[in-house]
Formats: sequence, structure tokens, C-alpha cells
Amino acid sequence: MKPSATYRVQFHAGFTFADASGLAPFWAKLGVSHVYASPIATARAGSMHGYDVVDPSTINPALGGEDGFRAMVAALRAECLGVVLDIVPNHLAVGGGDNAWWLDVLENGRASPFARMFDIDWAPADPELTGKLLAPFLGAPYAEALSCGAIRLGVEPGRISVLAHDTHRFPLRRCDYAEVLSTAGVSRIEDLVPTRLAAYDPQTTEGRARLHDLLERQHYRLAWWRTAGDAINWRRFFDITELAGLRIEDPAVFEAVHALPFRLYREGLIDGLRVDHVDGLADPPAYCRRLREALRSADPGRTPWLVVEKILGADEALASNWGVDGTTGYEVMNEISALQHDPKGAAPLAALWQEISGRSADFEAEEHMARREILAGGFAGQLDAAAIAFHRLARSDIATRDLPLPALRRALAALVEAFRTYRTYAADTQLAPAEALARAKASQPASAPALDQIAAWLSGQGEVPADLRADAIRRLEQLSAPVAAKAVEDTAFYRYGRLLSRNDVGFDPGRFSTSPERFLQRAAERGEAFPSSLLATATHDHKRGEDVRARLAVLSEIPDLWSERAKAWLSLAPLEGVDPGDAHMLHQMIVGAWPLDLRPDDAKAMAAFADRLAGWQRKALREAKLRTSWTVQDEAYEAACETYLQRLLTEDEGEFRQNAHAFVDRIAPAGVANSLVQTGLKLTLPGAPDLYQGTEFWDFSLVDPDNRRPVDYDQRRSALEQNGEQDWRDGATKQALIHDLLTARREHPDLFTASLAPLQIEGARAESAIGFERAAGDRRLLVVAAIRCAETCILGRAPKADATWWADAALPDGRSLSRLTGGSPFWWTIE
Repeated sequence: MKPSATYRVQFHAGFTFADASGLAPFWAKLGVSHVYASPIATARAGSMHGYDVVDPSTINPALGGEDGFRAMVAALRAECLGVVLDIVPNHLAVGGGDNAWWLDVLENGRASPFARMFDIDWAPADPELTGKLLAPFLGAPYAEALSCGAIRLGVEPGRISVLAHDTHRFPLRRCDYAEVLSTAGVSRIEDLVPTRLAAYDPQTTEGRARLHDLLERQHYRLAWWRTAGDAINWRRFFDITELAGLRIEDPAVFEAVHALPFRLYREGLIDGLRVDHVDGLADPPAYCRRLREALRSADPGRTPWLVVEKILGADEALASNWGVDGTTGYEVMNEISALQHDPKGAAPLAALWQEISGRSADFEAEEHMARREILAGGFAGQLDAAAIAFHRLARSDIATRDLPLPALRRALAALVEAFRTYRTYAADTQLAPAEALARAKASQPASAPALDQIAAWLSGQGEVPADLRADAIRRLEQLSAPVAAKAVEDTAFYRYGRLLSRNDVGFDPGRFSTSPERFLQRAAERGEAFPSSLLATATHDHKRGEDVRARLAVLSEIPDLWSERAKAWLSLAPLEGVDPGDAHMLHQMIVGAWPLDLRPDDAKAMAAFADRLAGWQRKALREAKLRTSWTVQDEAYEAACETYLQRLLTEDEGEFRQNAHAFVDRIAPAGVANSLVQTGLKLTLPGAPDLYQGTEFWDFSLVDPDNRRPVDYDQRRSALEQNGEQDWRDGATKQALIHDLLTARREHPDLFTASLAPLQIEGARAESAIGFERAAGDRRLLVVAAIRCAETCILGRAPKADATWWADAALPDGRSLSRLTGGSPFWWTIE
């Protein structure tokens, strides 16, 4: 059973399967068809998201274990609800001492039966790492950590390990046990106690030398965490050393990692899968096809639903031959947001940003700079490995053997910096990225010959060993994808502040807006290609809540008013060392995230709001990597920024608070109008709408972990039971629209699976309204939405597009929209 609408749930120890079981009647009444579960495999203790899996073969006992999961599924099935599951095939959590597969590799090296699981280069360029893996988990340089006692020998039941900082375990080779036992004066490991390990005490010169000698013989080399970017010889998830990449392309690894979801699908407990970070895999198209076939084989009587977390570039389309039902909907989030931004605001807001921050008004310049920095920093080692792989290709053919390694490295760096998508998929398509190659040549003309040869290899030209070509392409692909993620979404998005509503997961900040015609064309094309793809407006990965973005989009319609206000606020309170650009982005977040019921004189609520913003601000500053970062923290600057924030919201006489509240109160109706349109479009476009937990009410959340705060389900259940008229400031208004449309989807499934046909709105609002229909038999769904109607909402102090705004606007059949809509910014009917 494919989903008609999903409800995303983030499971953790504070919200378990038992909690979800009790919500089954609520979700059923709301109208969704499936609960869309975050990863349920056993994750690191205390995980709030489940992506740090340590054992993919078991269900996390912290969530309720297998029995709890089965009980939840039974409760959901009783309400005719299905389950789709988020899986993590790209990586496992390592370090610590809780991943048995990883510990076995540390102990046995290449001889471990789990060595093939992880993407480890056992023969890297550094000869001292041959047959070893770098273990960059130390909090200080190796010699310092050894001297200060941060590294020591420890005893566990049946095992001798090296302990680092008392948190990381590194098992010794079994062949070294005899020496340790002999030195300790015992014959059995059962008799070995910590007090007998004095000979390996790093606090003494002799003990330190003996411990160092022992460590040098292991299958790993302990190192300072800062060395990882340059020297690591295994693939990580992005630049996170605690998440090790898996070789999912290996059939044995594929089967082991997917054993749990395959079993759950075979037993009828789940209906489909969402694949996390598909672009991190060696060959995403081949993986997806293999996954679909495996699900079909697990239960030939059902058709599995399969979507991938895939970030599409501005003009990139998901290939139709992957065997998937679509994506998780980031591109839909982007397109709805772009539709709600007024193109007239792009230039003045860019000029305002450049004036305030002194940074480029052009996002592409920011992106290119970030790509260069990230590649040179966190991914230098992976770049070296890719260059070596291409150099092996060059040396395999007499026609290319004169291409030196440094030239290939420079060319690859230029190519990765020039990408505007995550990867090429050349292994599947045998097509080189023409636009990226052209940009790379323009930026580095001297690298043109090397770039041309790389393009030839990507295109399958030349007689070269297939295994060398495949390895080179894989290394390039698994380099370009994480560089894109870290440089664009986790760096440039936090540096570029033209309007923060255009900086979110899967978004293209360089494209400020889109037209109704282009929006509907894309929606129709997506509906034809992937009718069951997810439609999202909020996710666990978003950088600001869907209704924060909807309100900030209003500023694109009033750029002059916002510019005046933004400049005034910069002089309202002393910056005292805070960069004006950072202050301007903070002001945007205050405006966007200010709750509808927050009063400036409510000290307790203002303090709570300030604390939430402080968490966002700290993360934003570190992600931007300009004045501080996760790796090199400038505590003084971070403190200055938080002091500025607290002064604005909690400590001064209240001038900013009153001013900001008045401004938010003025534009809030227009923001709500945008929110209702955003919600309505998601629920009526082709595809399966996804509701992120709690966003059936207003969503003024910030970046994680703020967007994973507990949801007040009692409040939502109560509102759904009443289902009466609500004040527009009440989140129940949004929930009522969701309930009505989901009910319609359930009662008229043929209409909501029909193709989309654009309607040409006639009259003065042809460019500021959007309309379409979906027909089945003699019935049709009609949808009309007002876009960019801020002026009338602000003047009327309500989220309404009144008769004056609609003026002479009409449907193609002549019906007046001012009469049909009744002032609602989002109108729909089935006739």
C-alpha cells in the first residue's frame, strides 16, 4: 500500500513506540495513511534522531525494542494506518565502544569478517598506514595525549583494550595478550586487574615507551582529531569522524545492513522505505534498483514504496531509471517557497545585505568560496585519494601517462568547486558534467587538458581497466557529494543573508523566486514522472520552520519598509564587536520565528524565546566558519553575539522588543496567508504530502535540535475534536485545513491521483495568483491560491485576499474569484 499522506515521527527515548501507539486514533482522524518513522535500528545511547546507528540488525531497545515496535504496528493497523521506515545505508556510528563490527575491525584489521563493511583504504599513500586505519579520536596530539595519561591500557571481560579519554575503546590484537599478561605477571585474562598494568602506565617514561610500542603494532594508529581531514584513510559521513562510511555496493554488506528492514517488510510490518543520504553511496542508481528488487523478492505479493533523500540542483531532475517512487520532497519545499517570494524584492534585498555585511550580493560567489575552503580543509585527504585513483588510470594508458598527479589533483579540485549538483552519476550514465567542466576550465585555464581527460574517463572513452575507472569515478562521486553538503548547506547558507527564507535544505538561494507558470509546469512534470513522491514543507533537517519561511517571504514584498526597519535596528542597540551581517541575520530570525502569542512584556516567555534563538545563533555562527567554528571556537565572539541577543530580547528597556513586536504584528497576517497557501498547495499537488511532527499547528521552529522539541499532542487532539471556527492566530486554523484536505484525499483518491492542468487566471491578478485543476470522470478538483498578497493582508490586519485585491480576477469560465474565495488566500472545491 503506497502512502497517500505521511506523518513524520522522530523516535527517541523520550518518544517511544508506546507513545506513538496511543496517537494512532489521532493520526487516523487527521487523515494521514502512514506513519513515517525515523530510523529505528539500535543507535548510540541518548540519540535524539537515530541516524547514529551502531547495530543495523536490531531494533533499538531505547525505543521499545522489537516487541514495542510490533505492538505499535498493531495499534496503527487497527486504525488502518501503515508504516514507512527511514533507513541509513551510508554509515554507522563508530568511536566510543558500542559498535561491535567496528571493534572487531580494530582488533583484527583486514582479517576481520567486518573489514569489508567499512570503506577503508588499507593501502593509502602514507606507507605508515599500510594495513592500518587512522583513528583520529584523540582530543590532543598523540604525544601529548600519551604523556598526560589520556591513553591507557584497560581490562574488560574477556578483552584487553586501549582506552582514550575514557570514552573510546581500541581493542588490542589477540596475539599481544600473551605479552601483556606476562608483563603483568598473570597467566589468564580473568586474573588481569587494572592494578597489574602498572608497567604500561603512561605517567612513567618506561611505561609510556612500552605502551607506545604496543600501540605501534596494532591495526590502527591513534591520532589527534584535527588530522582527520588531511590524513584519514576511510570514508566518513561528511566530515564527521564518529560516522564511518559503509561499502553498501558489496553484496554481503548490502544484505547485512538491510536484513532488518527486509524482514520487517516480508512480515508485513512496514510498507516501504525512505533512504537517507542516497548520494553518499558508491552508485545510487544501482543501489536503488537492487533495493527495489530485494523488497519485491521479500514479498512478491506487494508493491513496495521507496523514496530517497536527494537534493536536486536548480535544473536537475531525478532520473526515471532508479526504480524509486521519488524523493523526500526538498525540491517541493524549495519551489513553494520560491513561488511565495516577490521577484521585485531580489535586487533591493541583495543591495541591503551587501551594504550591511560588506559581503557579496551574489550567492554563487559565496558558494564557490565555501567549496574551496571546505575542500582544502575537511576533505583534503579524500581529494588526494581521488587524485591518486585518477593517476592510476592515467598511468594505465600510454596516451595519458604524462598526466602528473599534481595536475590531476588541481583539475579535480577545480571540478568539485565548480559543481552545482551533488554528483555526476557517470558510472550509470557515462556522461560528464559539461557545465561544471566549463566553469572549472574558466576558473583554471591551465587545467583544461587534465579536465578534458577526466571528462573522457567519466564518459567511458578510452581502453582502460574497468576496475580502475570505476574506483576513480566512485572516489570523485563520494567526494563531490559531501563537499556540496558541507560547503553549501552547512557553510554558505549561514554566510549569505539576503533573505534567510531562501536558505534551506534543498533550496537554491541564487534563485530568489519562480513564476506561477514555471511552478505548475514542474509540479505537473513531477506528478507524471513520480506520482507517489513525497511533498514536504518541513523536515527534521530544515533550518527554519515552514511558517518562519512563510513570514520572512513577506519581506520580499515590502523591501523598502524592511530596509528602513533593518537599518534602524542596527543602531538601536550597540553592536559592541558583533558583525553587522550577523546582527542582520539575527534580526531576520527574530522576525520570522516570533510566536503569534508572544508578548514583549512577558519576561519568562521572552527569556525562553531568547534561549532558543541563542542555540540557533551559536550553531549558525559556527557553521558559517567566519569568526568561529566547530573546530576552532572563538568563545569571546560567541559570547558577544549572545550578549547582543539577550540585550535585544531580555535586558534593555524594551525598545527593540516593542519595536520588533509591532513589526511582526503588522506583517503576521500576510505570513499566515502564505502559510495557508503553502499548506494547501502541499496537500493538493500531485504526490504524497508529508506532515512533519507537530507542524499541523503553526511551525515557528528553528534548526535542529529546536525543531525536534516535544509536540503537545493533547492540544492538537482537542482542537481536532472541536473542529470549530478558530481565530487565525490559533494553530487549529492550519490543522483544520489539513484535516479537510486529507479527508477529501481519502474520499476522492482518483481526483488526487489525477494529472494536474494549470488554469489561466484572468484579470489583474494573473501574475499574483495560481490556479489548477485535477479531473477524474465527471468530477474535478479546483484550486486557486493568492500569492504575494501582503499589502491587503497588512492593511486589513487579517490573512485575507479581499474583494479589492482580487478585483476583476476570474476563472477561465468567467466566475469571479472575489466571490468564490470569500477572501481566503487558499480556496479549493470539488465539483
